[in-house]
Amino acid sequence: MAAVTRLLRGEPLEVVARELNVTVARLSEWRERALAAVASAMKERERDERDEEIARLKAKVGGITMANELLEEKIAALEGKRPLARRRSRR
Repeated sequence: MAAVTRLLRGEPLEVVARELNVTVARLSEWRERALAAVASAMKERERDERDEEIARLKAKVGGITMANELLEEKIAALEGKRPLARRRSRR
């Protein structure tokens, strides 16, 4: 990080590489990776109240989905694995 910081402050690439006994290519790679990470971090938006509401609603949908799946399994078990339309009426 210190090497990349020096480059970002304007020190010549060759000088920093020579002082640290690192190749110019390796130092350039470090700088590019650091800049890519910074760019990625800058693209992230700050969390707000909508994020909490979205998380709450996703959890609720997950719970409803699970309940529906359990009910479908229970119905199938009660029907003896036969669909409702194929059951004989008991009149």
